[in-house]
Amino acid sequence: MRAIKDLAYHIIAAPMAGGPSTPELAAAVSRAGGLGFLAFGTMALDAVEDSLTRMAELASDVPYGVNLFAPQRQEIPAAMAERVREELKADYASYGLEVPDLPDPDYSNGWEEKLQAALSAPHPPAVISSTFGCFSAEEIGRIHDRGISAWCTVTSVEEAQAANNIGVDALVVQGPEAGGHRGTWDLLRRPDTAELAKLLSQVHQACPDLPLVAAGGLSTPSAVAQAQEWSGVVAVAAGSAFLLTPEAGTSEVNREFLAEAAKKDEATLSTRAFSGRYARGLKTAFCQSHPDPDFPPVYPFLNQLLAPLRAEAGQHRDFRWAYCLVGQNCDDLKQWPAAKVMRWLAGENIN
Repeated sequence: MRAIKDLAYHIIAAPMAGGPSTPELAAAVSRAGGLGFLAFGTMALDAVEDSLTRMAELASDVPYGVNLFAPQRQEIPAAMAERVREELKADYASYGLEVPDLPDPDYSNGWEEKLQAALSAPHPPAVISSTFGCFSAEEIGRIHDRGISAWCTVTSVEEAQAANNIGVDALVVQGPEAGGHRGTWDLLRRPDTAELAKLLSQVHQACPDLPLVAAGGLSTPSAVAQAQEWSGVVAVAAGSAFLLTPEAGTSEVNREFLAEAAKKDEATLSTRAFSGRYARGLKTAFCQSHPDPDFPPVYPFLNQLLAPLRAEAGQHRDFRWAYCLVGQNCDDLKQWPAAKVMRWLAGENIN
């Protein structure tokens, strides 16, 4: 696969939406011989365009990838989100704040506009990948017309088969160990809990001709080396491993939270209580007091309802409502430059 075969290291800086994935991080990873990614998620279109322009300035001679959130198929009843909003009033009152009104969600995630921005970028990406769903055959045709590969994130055999039938070039197989949002296509479905190795084996059997990218909890040299030996795997995606690099856009609050919590046993949890959609991150008092399956699927309302409270509490280093998404194996993250992390993950001797 052209987007991978010429890389010095078959390691990808997995897209981390919400801030950690920056043009500086993507450029540093790509310059170090891997494949950096920009994560457009729910980013505003002007910020998307700025990021693409910045990539052209930083790394016009190396490849990179772009990740998009597919449009959300399920619209969430306002009454369901309003019940969560009412419950938050007491938490807001503890800081003397008013709970915000329910936002007007953009279920499209700006998909079409962001796809077009990537296709027309001054330095186009080598790969455009999707999360929470897949491209249409027509969209894949447009991507291919620009000489770009189309990848799709899958979390089950059923999703893999559907993406294969549409005509994607590769599958990013994301296991439950992964930090960030689980890329399930159906918001209402509880994600598969099969370990990454088992899920990859199942997907490879179902789609033996498609290249696979392994994603989920691969944050050490030994984990990366092991995953690269699995059948069908052409590359490994590591996200959490780059969270503490100076190039990452990880907030200072989350850097402190990681330093405090990541060394604890079972530091992370996969739950809807971070955003209303299943995601893995550092345990907080809020998510532990709202266990699944009781917490409703109120994505994308919850992040916007909690944002002012998280910002205020963060100033006081109060992590009860924190939002620090990170993979299951997060106890050995390095504060090294991204290029050094890349060499370390690849098994090089780091002095």
